[in-house]
Amino acid sequence: MRELPPVQLWWLLPIAVGCYFIGCFNFAVLIAKVRHKDIKKMGSGNPGTMNVTREFGLAVGLLNFLLDACKGGVPAVISYLVFRNYYFAGTTVVVSDFTRYFCGVFVIIGHIWPVTMKFKGGKGIASTLGLFWFCISCEKWWFVFIAIAALFGIVLFIGLTEWGSMGSLLGVTGFSLWQGILFWVRYGSVASGWAVGCFLCLLALNFLTWFAHRKNLVRLFAGEEHRTSVRKLSHGKRGMKNM
Repeated sequence: MRELPPVQLWWLLPIAVGCYFIGCFNFAVLIAKVRHKDIKKMGSGNPGTMNVTREFGLAVGLLNFLLDACKGGVPAVISYLVFRNYYFAGTTVVVSDFTRYFCGVFVIIGHIWPVTMKFKGGKGIASTLGLFWFCISCEKWWFVFIAIAALFGIVLFIGLTEWGSMGSLLGVTGFSLWQGILFWVRYGSVASGWAVGCFLCLLALNFLTWFAHRKNLVRLFAGEEHRTSVRKLSHGKRGMKNM
Protein backbone atom coordinates (compact mmCIF):
# COMPACT_ATOMS: atom_id res chain seq x y z
CA MET A 1 0.00 0.00 0.00
CA ARG A 2 1.24 3.47 -0.90
CA GLU A 3 0.25 6.91 0.33
CA LEU A 4 -1.63 9.10 -2.14
CA PRO A 5 -0.10 12.61 -1.95
CA PRO A 6 -2.70 15.36 -1.37
CA VAL A 7 -1.57 17.07 -4.58
CA GLN A 8 -3.03 14.19 -6.58
CA LEU A 9 -6.56 14.77 -5.25
CA TRP A 10 -7.24 17.08 -8.20
CA TRP A 11 -8.05 13.87 -10.07
CA LEU A 12 -11.40 13.80 -8.28
CA LEU A 13 -12.67 16.66 -10.47
CA PRO A 14 -12.18 14.99 -13.88
CA ILE A 15 -13.42 11.72 -12.37
CA ALA A 16 -16.63 13.43 -11.27
CA VAL A 17 -17.14 15.12 -14.65
CA GLY A 18 -16.38 11.94 -16.59
CA CYS A 19 -18.73 9.84 -14.48
CA TYR A 20 -21.48 12.43 -14.81
CA PHE A 21 -21.34 12.24 -18.61
CA ILE A 22 -21.25 8.44 -18.48
CA GLY A 23 -24.46 8.67 -16.48
CA CYS A 24 -25.97 10.93 -19.13
CA PHE A 25 -25.87 8.11 -21.68
CA ASN A 26 -29.32 6.54 -21.55
CA PHE A 27 -29.67 2.96 -22.80
CA ALA A 28 -33.48 3.05 -22.65
CA VAL A 29 -33.51 5.84 -25.21
CA LEU A 30 -31.05 3.93 -27.41
CA ILE A 31 -33.02 0.67 -27.24
CA ALA A 32 -36.24 2.48 -28.14
CA LYS A 33 -34.54 4.26 -31.06
CA VAL A 34 -33.32 0.93 -32.42
CA ARG A 35 -36.99 -0.06 -32.49
CA HIS A 36 -37.92 3.30 -34.07
CA LYS A 37 -39.71 4.45 -30.92
CA ASP A 38 -39.34 7.31 -28.43
CA ILE A 39 -39.41 5.90 -24.91
CA LYS A 40 -40.14 9.36 -23.52
CA LYS A 41 -43.47 9.29 -25.38
CA MET A 42 -44.40 5.76 -24.33
CA GLY A 43 -46.02 4.47 -21.16
CA SER A 44 -44.95 6.50 -18.13
CA GLY A 45 -42.49 8.49 -20.24
CA ASN A 46 -39.66 7.52 -17.91
CA PRO A 47 -36.51 6.50 -19.84
CA GLY A 48 -35.71 3.62 -17.52
CA THR A 49 -35.76 -0.15 -17.15
CA MET A 50 -39.31 -0.48 -15.84
CA ASN A 51 -40.87 1.50 -18.68
CA VAL A 52 -38.77 -0.38 -21.26
CA THR A 53 -39.96 -3.66 -19.75
CA ARG A 54 -43.60 -2.60 -19.86
CA GLU A 55 -43.33 -1.53 -23.48
CA PHE A 56 -41.02 -4.14 -25.00
CA GLY A 57 -41.18 -7.15 -22.68
CA LEU A 58 -39.09 -8.77 -19.97
CA ALA A 59 -36.19 -9.85 -22.21
CA VAL A 60 -35.58 -6.33 -23.52
CA GLY A 61 -36.10 -4.93 -20.03
CA LEU A 62 -33.49 -7.32 -18.66
CA LEU A 63 -31.04 -6.19 -21.34
CA ASN A 64 -31.67 -2.57 -20.38
CA PHE A 65 -31.21 -3.42 -16.70
CA LEU A 66 -27.88 -5.14 -17.32
CA LEU A 67 -26.59 -2.26 -19.45
CA ASP A 68 -27.63 0.30 -16.84
CA ALA A 69 -26.15 -1.87 -14.09
CA CYS A 70 -22.83 -1.94 -15.94
CA LYS A 71 -23.03 1.81 -16.44
CA GLY A 72 -23.20 2.22 -12.69
CA GLY A 73 -20.69 -0.48 -11.81
CA VAL A 74 -17.92 -0.43 -14.41
CA PRO A 75 -16.58 3.12 -13.69
CA ALA A 76 -16.53 2.28 -9.97
CA VAL A 77 -14.63 -0.96 -10.54
CA ILE A 78 -12.11 0.85 -12.76
CA SER A 79 -11.48 3.33 -9.92
CA TYR A 80 -11.12 0.39 -7.55
CA LEU A 81 -8.46 -1.22 -9.74
CA VAL A 82 -6.59 2.09 -10.07
CA PHE A 83 -6.66 3.14 -6.40
CA ARG A 84 -6.92 -0.07 -4.39
CA ASN A 85 -3.22 0.00 -3.47
CA TYR A 86 -3.31 3.58 -2.15
CA TYR A 87 -4.45 5.17 1.10
CA PHE A 88 -5.14 8.83 1.82
CA ALA A 89 -2.21 10.72 3.35
CA GLY A 90 -2.25 10.70 7.14
CA THR A 91 -5.03 8.08 7.34
CA THR A 92 -5.62 4.36 6.98
CA VAL A 93 -8.54 4.91 4.58
CA VAL A 94 -8.10 3.04 1.31
CA VAL A 95 -8.59 5.45 -1.59
CA SER A 96 -10.68 2.99 -3.62
CA ASP A 97 -13.20 2.66 -0.77
CA PHE A 98 -14.08 6.30 -1.36
CA THR A 99 -13.60 6.62 -5.11
CA ARG A 100 -15.78 3.68 -6.18
CA TYR A 101 -18.84 5.21 -4.52
CA PHE A 102 -17.77 8.74 -5.42
CA CYS A 103 -17.87 7.58 -9.04
CA GLY A 104 -21.26 6.00 -8.47
CA VAL A 105 -22.79 9.17 -7.05
CA PHE A 106 -21.90 11.17 -10.16
CA VAL A 107 -23.02 8.44 -12.55
CA ILE A 108 -26.42 8.45 -10.83
CA ILE A 109 -26.61 12.25 -10.89
CA GLY A 110 -25.93 12.10 -14.63
CA HIS A 111 -28.57 9.40 -15.09
CA ILE A 112 -31.27 11.32 -13.21
CA TRP A 113 -30.39 14.80 -14.46
CA PRO A 114 -28.62 14.38 -17.83
CA VAL A 115 -27.59 17.58 -19.57
CA THR A 116 -28.08 15.72 -22.87
CA MET A 117 -31.82 15.25 -22.13
CA LYS A 118 -32.63 18.67 -20.65
CA PHE A 119 -32.01 17.26 -17.16
CA LYS A 120 -34.93 14.84 -17.42
CA GLY A 121 -33.56 11.31 -17.17
CA GLY A 122 -34.39 8.04 -15.47
CA LYS A 123 -34.64 7.30 -11.76
CA GLY A 124 -31.34 5.54 -11.32
CA ILE A 125 -32.42 2.26 -9.73
CA ALA A 126 -30.79 -0.16 -12.18
CA SER A 127 -27.52 1.80 -12.21
CA THR A 128 -27.49 2.08 -8.41
CA LEU A 129 -28.19 -1.62 -7.91
CA GLY A 130 -25.48 -2.40 -10.46
CA LEU A 131 -23.10 -0.08 -8.63
CA PHE A 132 -23.58 -1.97 -5.37
CA TRP A 133 -23.48 -5.32 -7.13
CA PHE A 134 -20.07 -4.52 -8.62
CA CYS A 135 -18.64 -2.61 -5.64
CA ILE A 136 -19.59 -5.08 -2.93
CA SER A 137 -18.07 -7.83 -5.05
CA CYS A 138 -14.78 -5.90 -4.80
CA GLU A 139 -14.76 -6.61 -1.05
CA LYS A 140 -14.66 -10.40 -1.44
CA TRP A 141 -15.00 -12.13 -4.80
CA TRP A 142 -17.60 -14.55 -3.46
CA PHE A 143 -19.82 -11.64 -2.38
CA VAL A 144 -20.93 -11.55 -6.02
CA PHE A 145 -23.10 -14.60 -5.38
CA ILE A 146 -24.72 -13.04 -2.31
CA ALA A 147 -25.31 -9.86 -4.31
CA ILE A 148 -26.97 -11.83 -7.12
CA ALA A 149 -29.14 -13.63 -4.55
CA ALA A 150 -30.11 -10.23 -3.11
CA LEU A 151 -31.14 -9.05 -6.59
CA PHE A 152 -33.32 -12.13 -6.98
CA GLY A 153 -34.77 -11.34 -3.56
CA ILE A 154 -35.76 -7.88 -4.80
CA VAL A 155 -37.46 -9.41 -7.84
CA LEU A 156 -39.26 -11.89 -5.56
CA PHE A 157 -40.46 -9.06 -3.31
CA ILE A 158 -41.78 -7.15 -6.33
CA GLY A 159 -43.40 -10.32 -7.67
CA LEU A 160 -45.20 -10.99 -4.38
CA THR A 161 -46.21 -7.43 -3.50
CA GLU A 162 -46.32 -5.82 -6.98
CA TRP A 163 -44.69 -2.75 -5.40
CA GLY A 164 -42.01 -2.12 -7.99
CA SER A 165 -40.71 1.22 -6.70
CA MET A 166 -40.70 0.21 -3.05
CA GLY A 167 -38.99 -3.11 -3.77
CA SER A 168 -36.26 -1.37 -5.75
CA LEU A 169 -35.72 1.31 -3.12
CA LEU A 170 -35.55 -1.22 -0.30
CA GLY A 171 -32.96 -3.09 -2.35
CA VAL A 172 -30.82 0.05 -2.64
CA THR A 173 -31.12 0.68 1.09
CA GLY A 174 -30.32 -2.94 1.91
CA PHE A 175 -27.15 -2.88 -0.18
CA SER A 176 -26.19 0.45 1.42
CA LEU A 177 -26.55 -0.99 4.90
CA TRP A 178 -24.46 -4.01 3.92
CA GLN A 179 -21.63 -1.86 2.60
CA GLY A 180 -22.05 0.57 5.49
CA ILE A 181 -21.53 -2.22 8.02
CA LEU A 182 -18.36 -3.30 6.20
CA PHE A 183 -17.09 0.28 6.28
CA TRP A 184 -18.01 0.63 9.97
CA VAL A 185 -16.05 -2.48 10.89
CA ARG A 186 -13.11 -1.10 8.92
CA TYR A 187 -13.25 2.59 9.83
CA GLY A 188 -15.61 2.95 12.79
CA SER A 189 -12.79 4.09 15.07
CA VAL A 190 -10.89 6.08 12.42
CA ALA A 191 -11.05 9.85 12.84
CA SER A 192 -10.81 10.88 9.20
CA GLY A 193 -12.88 13.01 6.88
CA TRP A 194 -12.29 10.46 4.12
CA ALA A 195 -13.87 7.72 6.23
CA VAL A 196 -16.87 9.98 6.77
CA GLY A 197 -16.87 10.62 3.03
CA CYS A 198 -17.37 6.90 2.36
CA PHE A 199 -20.54 6.94 4.47
CA LEU A 200 -21.72 10.20 2.93
CA CYS A 201 -21.47 8.68 -0.55
CA LEU A 202 -23.71 5.81 0.56
CA LEU A 203 -26.15 8.31 2.07
CA ALA A 204 -26.10 10.39 -1.14
CA LEU A 205 -26.96 7.35 -3.27
CA ASN A 206 -29.99 6.65 -1.08
CA PHE A 207 -31.10 10.28 -1.15
CA LEU A 208 -30.80 10.48 -4.94
CA THR A 209 -32.82 7.33 -5.65
CA TRP A 210 -35.49 7.98 -3.01
CA PHE A 211 -35.81 11.60 -4.15
CA ALA A 212 -36.17 10.52 -7.78
CA HIS A 213 -39.06 8.28 -6.69
CA ARG A 214 -40.82 10.88 -4.53
CA LYS A 215 -43.92 10.99 -6.76
CA ASN A 216 -44.14 7.18 -6.77
CA LEU A 217 -43.95 7.16 -2.97
CA VAL A 218 -46.71 9.75 -2.66
CA ARG A 219 -48.95 7.66 -4.94
CA LEU A 220 -48.01 4.49 -3.06
CA PHE A 221 -48.95 5.88 0.35
CA ALA A 222 -52.14 7.30 -1.16
CA GLY A 223 -53.02 3.86 -2.57
CA GLU A 224 -52.84 5.18 -6.14
CA GLU A 225 -49.54 3.66 -7.33
CA HIS A 226 -49.79 1.31 -10.32
CA ARG A 227 -49.04 -2.30 -9.45
CA THR A 228 -46.02 -3.96 -11.09
CA SER A 229 -46.98 -7.46 -12.19
CA VAL A 230 -43.91 -9.51 -13.12
CA ARG A 231 -46.15 -11.94 -15.02
CA LYS A 232 -47.62 -9.17 -17.15
CA LEU A 233 -44.27 -7.48 -17.63
CA SER A 234 -42.92 -10.67 -19.17
CA HIS A 235 -45.32 -10.18 -22.08
CA GLY A 236 -44.64 -6.51 -22.66
CA LYS A 237 -47.27 -4.01 -23.74
CA ARG A 238 -49.01 -6.38 -26.13
CA GLY A 239 -49.31 -9.06 -23.48
CA MET A 240 -50.63 -6.59 -20.93
CA LYS A 241 -53.40 -5.55 -23.32
CA ASN A 242 -54.46 -9.13 -23.84
CA MET A 243 -54.74 -9.91 -20.10
